[in-house]
Amino acid sequence: MINQHPPRRFTPMSQFATDYPVLLIDSDAPLRELHNCVSERLNAVLKYLNLMACTSLPDYAENDINTVTNIARIMVQDIADVFGVIEQRGFDSLKAQ
Repeated sequence: MINQHPPRRFTPMSQFATDYPVLLIDSDAPLRELHNCVSERLNAVLKYLNLMACTSLPDYAENDINTVTNIARIMVQDIADVFGVIEQRGFDSLKAQ
């Protein structure tokens, strides 16, 4: 089987559970849309972590804390990946000038 790579337009998101990138960022998407994606995830993870910070830890098992941490890690990794595309676009536009 030939391993095909996604076109350069699509940047793979970081993943740890799969060997092949299944989630891709459209590097040509309008900056406003990329920003909206990052903003939505950042606001969600901040609200989530604020909620968890106000929760009493003795009420939860160690497995629950690991789940909370993993959810936050995935959300922050998504944010970092989209920011990376935004930054690359900014650097590419500077080179073109």
